[in-house]
Amino acid sequence: MTNVPALLKWIGNKQRFAQEIISYMPNIFNDYYEPFLGSGAVMGQLCYNSLNSLFPTFNHAYASDVLPFLVDIFNLVKNDPDSIIEYYDREITDYYTRPEEKYREIRDRFNANHNAKDFCLLSRTCYSGIVRFRKADRYMSTPRGPHNPISPETFAKRVRLWNSFIYKVDFQTLSFSESMDRAQAGDVIYCDPPYTHSQNIIYGSQSFSIKDLFEKIAECKKKGIYVMLSINGSRESNKKDLSIRPPRGLFARDIPINCGISMIDRLQNTGNTMKNEIVYDKLMLTW
Repeated sequence: MTNVPALLKWIGNKQRFAQEIISYMPNIFNDYYEPFLGSGAVMGQLCYNSLNSLFPTFNHAYASDVLPFLVDIFNLVKNDPDSIIEYYDREITDYYTRPEEKYREIRDRFNANHNAKDFCLLSRTCYSGIVRFRKADRYMSTPRGPHNPISPETFAKRVRLWNSFIYKVDFQTLSFSESMDRAQAGDVIYCDPPYTHSQNIIYGSQSFSIKDLFEKIAECKKKGIYVMLSINGSRESNKKDLSIRPPRGLFARDIPINCGISMIDRLQNTGNTMKNEIVYDKLMLTW
């Protein structure tokens, strides 16, 4: 079974685990909601599987995030793929010749106008896809990564691929509560919110409350909606428990997902040897 390649380089990207997460969904459901879009890995894999007549079967997908420039990237891929392909080609070709100077140029331009195409470039060139905003002024402050971003040819292939299977997805700028309020009985909601132990590092410019999310999940569960939640579980090979205790009875089961080494640890421990830093997520299900 094919794993869909990531469109964006993104912290917490579930691309490697998307098939596993999807395997826990009902075989047949109505609509799909993803209120914390991020890289859209699970949504993308689900739509790819549907295009290739693989289970699960669903009607329509709704993906949203509070970052409008992130949502705009996916709308460009869906409705105007040539424009983002051409922009990436021009800018990354220049980036290869003068990476440090070009990165500052792209980041300054994005911080001045928050446009989607530059945000796409930043996700591909910043350190490990860790998009970090200063709380005071929403300035994207992540340093440049040491890696070479994927080639314009590879990026173009990925955009064309994503364009082929996200035709039945609506992308909107919404809070998670606004998105989840739209779901109905028989729908599936997959939540992949900020990790609670690193929220201030990565999402400092956004307000997020896990308590509010638990309350919204409880409302959805009462409506007969299937809700899935990926949340931090443990690190250091299960030696350090970072998990959140949800309200009793909210979830019927939780499943450990091996996520490998934390990207945030890599950023904070540059130059240090990292051992036994395997991170496990918990995948929680309301049914």
